[in-house]
Order: sequence, then C-alpha cells, then structure tokens
Amino acid sequence: MPLWLALSVVIGIFIGTFFANRFSGNRLSIINTGSNKLNDLLHIVDDQYVDTVNVNDLVEKAVPQILSELDPHSVYISTKDVQQANDDLKGSFFGVGIEFTIRKDTIHVQNVIPNGPSERAGLLAGDKIVEVDGKPFVGKEVTNDEAMRRLKGEKDTKVELGILRYKEKKLRHFTITRGEIPMKSVTATYMLDDNTGYIRIKNFGEKTYPELLIALAKLSQDDFESLVIDLRGNTGGYLGSAVQMANEFLPKGRLIVYTEGRKSPRQEYRSDGRGSYQQLPLVVLIDEGSASASEIFAGAIQDNDRGTIIGRRSFGKGLVQQPVTLHDGSMIRLTIARYYSPSGRCIQKPYTSGADKNYEEDILTRYQHGEFFSQDSIKHEGPEYHTKNGRVVYGGGGITPDIFVGEDTLGVTSYYKEASMSGLILQFAYEYTDENRPQLQKFRTAKELEVYLKRINSVELFATYADKNGLKRRNLMIQKSHRLLEHYINSRIIYNMLDEQAWVEYLNSDDPAIRETIRVFKAGEAFPKKPEPDAEQKNRKVAYDYRGTHTKYTLIATA
Repeated sequence: MPLWLALSVVIGIFIGTFFANRFSGNRLSIINTGSNKLNDLLHIVDDQYVDTVNVNDLVEKAVPQILSELDPHSVYISTKDVQQANDDLKGSFFGVGIEFTIRKDTIHVQNVIPNGPSERAGLLAGDKIVEVDGKPFVGKEVTNDEAMRRLKGEKDTKVELGILRYKEKKLRHFTITRGEIPMKSVTATYMLDDNTGYIRIKNFGEKTYPELLIALAKLSQDDFESLVIDLRGNTGGYLGSAVQMANEFLPKGRLIVYTEGRKSPRQEYRSDGRGSYQQLPLVVLIDEGSASASEIFAGAIQDNDRGTIIGRRSFGKGLVQQPVTLHDGSMIRLTIARYYSPSGRCIQKPYTSGADKNYEEDILTRYQHGEFFSQDSIKHEGPEYHTKNGRVVYGGGGITPDIFVGEDTLGVTSYYKEASMSGLILQFAYEYTDENRPQLQKFRTAKELEVYLKRINSVELFATYADKNGLKRRNLMIQKSHRLLEHYINSRIIYNMLDEQAWVEYLNSDDPAIRETIRVFKAGEAFPKKPEPDAEQKNRKVAYDYRGTHTKYTLIATA
C-alpha cells in the first residue's frame, strides 16, 4: 500500500506539471523572462555604467513609465506621497488645521479651520508662517510638499510656529498640538429658494455618504421639496460611496452600476429600496471636470430615468483602479476592470497605451472644437444605449447631459483671459484681502461683502494693480469684460474672507445652470418622460451668458 500511494503521488505530480506547462507555462516563461531581463539590466547598469547610479532612483522613475504603457489611470504613488493620496479620500488627517497658500516664498494662512488646533492656539487668517520648530522656513525651500511634511504629523505631536502678523514687526510663537482635521466632501448645503435644496459634493471619500445624510437632514428642516446635487469639478473617488448615494434615491432592485474585467468577474450593485428620497424631484449638475464616481452616480440617475442631468459632457473615466501596497510602503493603483452604467454603456473615453497626448489634451480639444459652447459640437462615437424609459444615451465618452447649458463668449476679451490665466486676479484678491482684513471682517455674509466690493469698484482697483504688475490697462476691454472681472475678483475675496459655502453661494447667485435647474423644477420636468414613438429625440439646448467663474480654482492646501 505505501508503494502504491507513493507511485500515485509521483504520477500526479507529472500529470500536474504537464498540464501546468501546457496551459500556463508559456505565460509564466514570458513573465520570468521579462522580469529577469529587467533585473539583468539593473545589475549591468549598477556594475558597469560610466558614472555612479542610484538604482533605487532609477526604479522609481521606471515604474511609472511601465504603468503608463497600460492605460492613463494605472499609476504609481511613491512612499512619501501615499499618505497624502489616502488623506484626500479618507475624510480626515492629522495636522495643525489651517488652509494655506504660498506667496513670495512664504506660507500665508488662508483660513483657520474652526475648532481646530490652530484656532485653539490663537492663529488667525492672514498670519505668515516664517519659522517651524525654531528654524526659518522661507525662501526657495518653501514648497507645498515641504510645508505639508512639516505641518502634518502624528496625532498629539507638537510643532512650534513662528508667526508674522499683519502690521507687526515682532515675531509671535505658537506651540500647536496636532489633531484630527476633517476634510469635508460636502462643501455647501443650503436652500436655493423656498422649495429647492442644494448640495455640492467635491469628491467621493469614505465619509461622503454620512455627510450627504447630514446635509439632507439639514434641508429637511427647511421643508425642501426638490434637490439639486452639484458634481461639477468632482473628479471622483470611491465607487462604494457613489453606490451608497445612488441607493438613497432609487427604488428597490434598480441596477446602479456593474464592473467587469479580464480577471474580475461581473459584479453588480443594485439598490436595496431603503433610500428615504426615492420620489424626490432630482437634478444632477455635471461638467467636463466630473469624473469616475461622479459619472457612476450621474449615469445611474440618468439610465434609471430617476432625475435630470444638466450641464456639459462629463470627463469620461470608466476604469476601476485597485490599490496595491508594495513592500517599501509605496503603492500602485492598477486598473482591474471597467464600470458600466445600468444601460450597459461604458463611460470610458477612447485611449491608446503609452503616452497618449490626445487623451491628456482632450478637455482642451473639446474647448477648441466648441463643445463648451454648443451641444451640436458633441461627437458621439460610441454605440447607442437606452434608458429605462427608452431614451437614447451614448457610450464611449462621458455622460452627455439631458439639458445642455453652454458657456458663451459674451464679455470675454484678451484682457480678461490674460488677467484670469496669469494668476493676477488671484494675486490681487489675496493681497487686497490681507491688507484690508479689519474692514472686511465687518461683513458676515457673501451678499453683504458683495455690496461693499461693488461700492468700492473692485474692478478699478484691480486694473490699477494689474497695470503696475505687467498687464497694461485696456479701458475698452475692461468695460466690455466688467461683469466677468467683477464676478471673478469678488468671488476670490469672498472665499478668502468667509468660507467655501459662502463662495459657492455667491457663484450660484448668477449661474446659468442653477437658473435652468429652478426652471426644470417649476415646470415639473425633473422626471424624464418616455419618448414619443418614432419621434426624433433632441436634447434641449440652453444658451446663456458666460460667467467664467465657477471653475476658477487656485491651489489652497490644508495642513
């Protein structure tokens, strides 16, 4: 018996080896050959290259290049950047609790986060950080990454900051104990009118869904009867958060999204019928900056005919990334599947492997082709699909809104373009805020501050400032672009003095997409209807004056 057992084991090993080599040996050989070739190359370079080479640095540069040959969204994140990448979606981090910007090689405190460590220590908006832990921190070494490294840290650790306060020559010193700093996904919640609630979501993180529920509860206190969810500029995040959100608005059993890949079997996500707002009139705002999880949510609402999508065509990212941590703490985000909306369409826009210049410049190409201004310029190259009610939608390149709201060139001049693109408006807004904080602090709302800024003619103040800083005054152009300049300048000062919600409220007060949203609700058109038989389907085109301020962002870091 032992002899027969041993013989059976040996035979089994031979059979297993044969089939393993028969069906997967070639692929295993390719992988081994490829990895051996890379290892051989690195050894040869390290051993024989004319100059000394840091092989680790070489690998750090090579890995992103290898991943870039796969698709535009498989990426490598170095060890030092992993924490920041994770913080953006986790909903909190440990730091001192300030928003800051770097100007003239110095950290300027933009805002102090309420109830955070810096506020408790006594820091104020407008303070300049010139020392960290007893050492000067000014000049060329002051970068965003280095500031983050010094200001963030483990919970309950301390950092000493040297502060220069406005119109003070003597340095103040503050010892701050780092604490948990929340990073909100929901950045604005308020009533647009007596019946319409508004929620702006800037990304989909771990805490987005509970933040949404809190926002909905707040609007419930104001007896809202319809809702607009603003996803413009929302680049996405966690798929699970988008699914949770969609579940809140869909009846039981509706498909929200499904994913599928070569090694990832089809996985469906369906609503469970527990959502509290299944019959609420709903509008979702999107634009070319809405991507990934934003498109999952918008696609689920559109394909289920649950609400109306308003704005411009979304980015077109339909690839699912899985994070994989490497042995040194670095991480790759590898594309493992595609996601598909309920109608079966993949939202991912076309790309080619390797450095795809067309993919990287797609948004600019859309702008140049007129897609931001005219619905007729949208090119649908993907196949047709149908929503639950039978409306035609398209795959292969983002979510096309049900109602298109385009930009308009009215008021745009070369002066306005240079003022906005050069950063001069942002620079003026900050310096004006910094020099006039005592006066500006008297105003508690965006409306009050807006009235004041109009009275002092902020556009004229800017034109004088710009003329001294390289942008020659052009009175006729300034007059033509006055409304745009005023809106942009005032929005940045309001952001600097108040908060993001006040900034959003100001922008929305003169926003064409918001006006169209209100019209849709008042007309009872939030729920898409079935198309008439054999009727040619045309999306509604809405033309408005270009305001040019909603997507004007600047680098504001949080630590």
